[in-house]
Formats: sequence, C-alpha cells, structure tokens
Amino acid sequence: MSSGQITIFRSRRILTMNPARPEATHVAVRDGRILGVGPLEELVGWGAHRIDETFADKVLMPGLVEGHSHAAEGTFWRYPYVGRFDRMDPEGKIWPGAASIDEVVSRLQDAERKLPTGTAPLSGWGLDPIYYGDRRVMRADFDRASTTRAVGVMHASGHIFNVNSRALELAGLLKPGVNHPGIPLGPDGLPSGELKGPEAMTLVGAHVGFDREALANDEPGLRRFAKLCVRQGVTTATDLANLLPDEAVAMMQRVTGEAQFPVRIVSFRRFQALTPEQAVDIALALKGKSTDRLRVGAIKLFVDGSIQGFSARLRWPGYYNGAENGLWYTPPETIAGLYRLALQKGVLVHSHTNGDQATEMALDCLEGALLDHPARDHRFTLQHCQLADAAQFRRMARLGMCANLFPNHHFYWGDQHYETTVGPERAMRMNACATALANGVPLAIHSDAPVTPLGPLFTAWCAVNRRTASGRFLGTSERISVADALRTITLGAAWTLKLDGEVGSIEVGKRADFAVLEDDPLAIAPENLKDVRIWGTVQGGRLFPAASA
Repeated sequence: MSSGQITIFRSRRILTMNPARPEATHVAVRDGRILGVGPLEELVGWGAHRIDETFADKVLMPGLVEGHSHAAEGTFWRYPYVGRFDRMDPEGKIWPGAASIDEVVSRLQDAERKLPTGTAPLSGWGLDPIYYGDRRVMRADFDRASTTRAVGVMHASGHIFNVNSRALELAGLLKPGVNHPGIPLGPDGLPSGELKGPEAMTLVGAHVGFDREALANDEPGLRRFAKLCVRQGVTTATDLANLLPDEAVAMMQRVTGEAQFPVRIVSFRRFQALTPEQAVDIALALKGKSTDRLRVGAIKLFVDGSIQGFSARLRWPGYYNGAENGLWYTPPETIAGLYRLALQKGVLVHSHTNGDQATEMALDCLEGALLDHPARDHRFTLQHCQLADAAQFRRMARLGMCANLFPNHHFYWGDQHYETTVGPERAMRMNACATALANGVPLAIHSDAPVTPLGPLFTAWCAVNRRTASGRFLGTSERISVADALRTITLGAAWTLKLDGEVGSIEVGKRADFAVLEDDPLAIAPENLKDVRIWGTVQGGRLFPAASA
C-alpha cells in the first residue's frame, strides 16, 4: 500500500457522475487520485487519514472539462476588448461592452494614445459587426484610430479580422485587382478592410499583432487562462488549435509542470499549411511529449468558418438574408486524406464545422475513410456543427462520431440567427442537444473561449434554457435537463478527449479533480444554473480557491 497521506474531504453533497454511486458525502484522496467515495465509515477502512472540513458546507462535482476553448483567452487580455457584451478578465474586473461602431473606434483611439510613439501595431479583439445592423466595418473606420500604425481587430468568432489602410498597405493588399474570396472589396475597388478565413488573415496577422506562432508561445497568457479556469471550476481545458512550435511546447511543459499550476491543458495541433502526412507525423511526435497536465498529439481541422460572419457553408436555401455562401477552409480530398491516415495511425481528429453543408462534407469524408480503415473507437468529434439536423446526428451515431455543440450561441447570437443569418426555423433547432442525445451521439458542449467567455456552467444554462440576450426562447424542444447538461461538461467532454478513464466523474482510481460549488446545481431552479457560485477547484488533490486566482 502507498505511504502517501490519505485526506478525506467532507462535503454537504458530492455529485459523482457515477451511476453506481451518484451521490456521496465523503471522498478520500491519496497521491492526487481518488481512493474512494462514499460514507465515512467505508472510507476509514483505507487506514490512517485526516478529515478535511474545508468543503463541509459546499457541493463537489467532477472538475469541469472545457472541451473546446483556446488558451488565447488569456493572451487576448493584453489587447483592448471591444466586444458587444460586458466581460470579466482573469483578475475579475468587468469590462463593459461597446454599444456601437463609434464606441469601438473610440476605445481603439484611447488605446492608441497610450501606446509609445512609433509604429507598433494596435490590436483589439471581440468585434462583431452583426450587432450593429447591416453595415460592415470598413478600413476607413479604423483609419480614425491611426493612419501611421497598423490597426487590426479580431472578430469574436476568431474567423475574421478588420484592419485599417496601413495594415493592408504593409501586407501589400492596398491595391486594385485583389481577387480572393476572403478579401471583400469596397466601392473603390480596394480591399474593404475585412479579411475572412485563415488564408486571408495570415496575410496581415504578423502586421497587426496576431502572429499565431508568437501567440502560441505566450507564457503570461497561459497563466492568465489558468486563472480563468479556476474561477469557472475548470480542471481540464482544451487549447483547441495551436501551431505548437517546439519552443511553445517546451514552455507549456515547464509552466504546466509547476507545482501550483491548476489545470490540465489538452492542446491540439492546428491543421494549417500541412499535408495530411506531415500533420499526422507531427501529432505522433507530440504524443511522446505529453505529461499529466499537458496532453498533446491530436489534430484540429477546420472545414468552414463562422455563421454570424457569413463564412460558414450552408446547404440550400443558404443564408436567410441572401448573403453569399461561406468559405471552404479545407478541400474535401485533403479532409478525406487526413481522416484515412489518422484512423490508420490512431491519431484523434476534431473537426470544426459550423454550417450543415460543412457537416455533411465531414461526414462524407469520414464514411469513406472508415471503409478503408475501420476503427471501433476513434472518437472523431465534430466541433460546433451548429446546424446539424436529425439525419446528420443519426449518421454521426452510425459512424462512431462525437458532437461538441455550442449552445452559448443561443444567448450571444440567437436573435441575430433568428432575424438575419439562418432564419426562425433553423435558429430554433441550432445546437440540437436533445436530438443528439436521442440519437445516441456522445455529447459535449462548450464555450469556445475567447469566442464567448469561459464558463461551463453558463454553457450548461444555455443548453437547459435556450434563451437569447433579448429574452426570446429558441427551440424549447431541444432543451436538455440539468443532469444531462452537467454530464456534457464533465464525462461528456472527457469522452471526446479520450480522457474519460481519468477525469469526468468522481470514482475510485480517477484524478482527484473537483469543481467546488457554493450552491447545489440540482437543487436550484434551472433558470438560475448560470448563477451558481464557484469556490474554486481541486486539481490532482491540490486546492485552488478562486479568490486567490
């Protein structure tokens, strides 16, 4: 028997996610793992122990698993926030939302005045013009912030930049004759300043402070992201689309290996500017660099873009407002080739599909790949797949796929989807959690932070209530129960990451990862789920109060 000290935590209620013992009052921990959970009289049989009363008046549930987020949520806070909604930073400060394009520009002007004299870029994040009516943001808008330094703002979706004239000039794009599907032109025949999709965004990224390799190696951002995780009860979080250059991996190994780093990071290699063979070789090499608190060796693929940015691929009848169909980020032959090779080599692939046409493409490609390389437990996951219908969920189940849906969209963009992007009927069935579960699709739900704020309990509230920012309810038939929602942010998300044997439930042998709650999510009204107060986390048996994050 191990000589490690046994600590038995007492709680007013423990929600285990283990159907064999769904509730308990005590959990025993040794060497960072769960020795047992149940009544005290059972657990004392393990031998000498100490009783810890820290959580005697609190509720424990498995550490929350954020199955689709990005560590850039921490990085972006070094830039001005210009989003529409109020937002809390890693230190707990609330930043107010911007109510108009003029207010966005005003914030950029304020930030520009604080920059040292010179030509350093001015970067911002969180923009989404769809909140401000039909007018798109133009380069002239951001020329008001500066004409001498490059100005670039990342859209909330992460799929679009808006830039000023100087940024276009530095990228060699401020000229007539530009012909690129991701670079719309203004009335003067020059690029408007909006750049859609990775190809177009890469052309200006380094000039406006959004160089992906540099962002991947941002140590302060990783530390800020970890603070957010503690505040939201998250003990395992994905970094779902990192270029993972060698120096970034070394930094992540070092930082996550520190004694007081509070979260397990699961970082996927972004499939960008690679062949399938190169991507799979990189993933296999990365697998050997995994540790307990840094998991690498999986691939993130992008099939299309953003619905509210009109860069997602929709099936007939297309966009409700008549906008042109969106962009293909990866051609079908490349998707099929990556799926075949990843199945053959045992590499996990998660695929971004927002529009239903993109989801159909991914399903077709995987179905063909599975004929060549059958795999019984591949757990390939469709991320977002917001417009998937019942037939597509049935195909997912037959193909052994998982879905990680994005119910936060109901709150943040539900009104815009209803009125502008996809229309009432499709908006009512977006992120169809109930249909996914009814068809036996393993289900997770997510925030896609920094697209929306990190917070699995808020995401669960969105799936349970399906309420928009204006108070409209979208598709009540697709609501799921609180119990099902809690499972999607624990065991459901862990399953999609192939970590369900380690985390996602409180049972013997698993990691001692707990979300510590002041309120009982099963005892309050479902409409109050988002307001559950979070004390902090326990990760690997180590306590992390949110107040100290």
